[in-house]
Amino acid sequence: MNKDLTKGNPLKVLFQFCLPLFGSIIFQQLYNLADSFVAGKFINELALASVGNSYEITLIFIAFAFGCNIGCSVIVSKYFGAKENDKVKTTISTSLISGVVLCVLLMIIGLTCSSILLKLIKTPSEVFDDSKLYLDIYIWGFPFVMFYNIVTGIFAALGDSKTPFIFLVCSSLANIGMDILFVVSFHMGVAGVAWATFLCQGVSCILALVFVYLRLKKLESFKPFKFFDLGIFKQIVIIAIPSILQQSFISVGNIIIQSVINFYGTAFMAGYSGAIKLNNLVITSFTTLGNGISNYTSQNLGAKEYKRIRDGFFYGLLLVTLLCIPLVILYLTLGDKLMLAFLDKESIKAISHGVDFLRIVAPFYFIIAYKLVADGILRGASKMGFFMIATFTDLLIRIGAVYLLSYYFKTAGIFYSWPIGWVIGTIVSIILLFTIKLDNDKITILNVNKIASR
Repeated sequence: MNKDLTKGNPLKVLFQFCLPLFGSIIFQQLYNLADSFVAGKFINELALASVGNSYEITLIFIAFAFGCNIGCSVIVSKYFGAKENDKVKTTISTSLISGVVLCVLLMIIGLTCSSILLKLIKTPSEVFDDSKLYLDIYIWGFPFVMFYNIVTGIFAALGDSKTPFIFLVCSSLANIGMDILFVVSFHMGVAGVAWATFLCQGVSCILALVFVYLRLKKLESFKPFKFFDLGIFKQIVIIAIPSILQQSFISVGNIIIQSVINFYGTAFMAGYSGAIKLNNLVITSFTTLGNGISNYTSQNLGAKEYKRIRDGFFYGLLLVTLLCIPLVILYLTLGDKLMLAFLDKESIKAISHGVDFLRIVAPFYFIIAYKLVADGILRGASKMGFFMIATFTDLLIRIGAVYLLSYYFKTAGIFYSWPIGWVIGTIVSIILLFTIKLDNDKITILNVNKIASR
């Protein structure tokens, strides 16, 4: 069901829209968590290290899918808020056609360069073959990842966050079952983990495409739409490229960090792999909420409802604060129990490294959550220059801190680089957000005086 985000109480609208998005990303992350769980529990510690090692490279491909999701979603949101349904359909068609071309190029590059990428991050010889096997199968399934992301962006732009959630619940639970079937019953090892993900993502992608087609058929438009429009393509690119660059540079940064991680051996790699999956579960969840706030911002920008955008920022902060509290408590108190989802009790050193990471970064989830809400407003308002500055500040500081602090404090220094980058990046995001203006009306997006005088 399509939902107009320009009407109703902003807090209630954001809560109803963003909560299924939060649930969706939890289940989407189950794909990776399931792979790591099965690899660590039913194969061995080396298998977990292999999956975790390849995962950092797959994030580069996910960055492109994510960028296409955001580029399509923000522009569709704007036209949907402005009630220009012909341009909504043109934007969707243009996005899908562009996605086909981009997907083919990325698959060619990935399949020919996977060994080179694994060597660049100094993959240990004992996990190299399994890492490459997992990565190659993932790349063959990348079209499913690409188009599923575009379609979920379309649903979000139309105000429907529940339909993708239902798809993800079903496919994620199926993935867990198939992971165990392929590894335990068919003895397929790391390949079984990868093929299970491939099949489940494929089914969910095809179903999502069918449902979005049926939804668009019901969307009335009084003007004909084009299958491809160069002007709209340029609008998508303006949003998509910074989002792709953001995620790509974050992925490259993570790969650089992974190369430092690999220096400390497979036990540290395995512990980090489990902990970073738990960390990414939280960060990706808040990123998705930021995406929802981008859709909310873009729809209201199209409808010229600037006051609702200001309200949305503060209500967004409230929502992420309420979500942060139980997550921080969980990771601080039960980190060792959570690591057992990926490792056996005998992997004492690996578990210890993972717990150390969680205890260092978890208290700072409030900080990064606030940054991602601010970034969501910047992106939804198409202030992509500011968005890029805020993103790269965090990343560059984090990479620099990894090398500097690991030299003096070894593994603990690597972990402390996360909160350092988050704190500085959040300060930059908030400062930039307080300076932007909307459209030709020159209305400051966060005019405190206007808010106080309501």
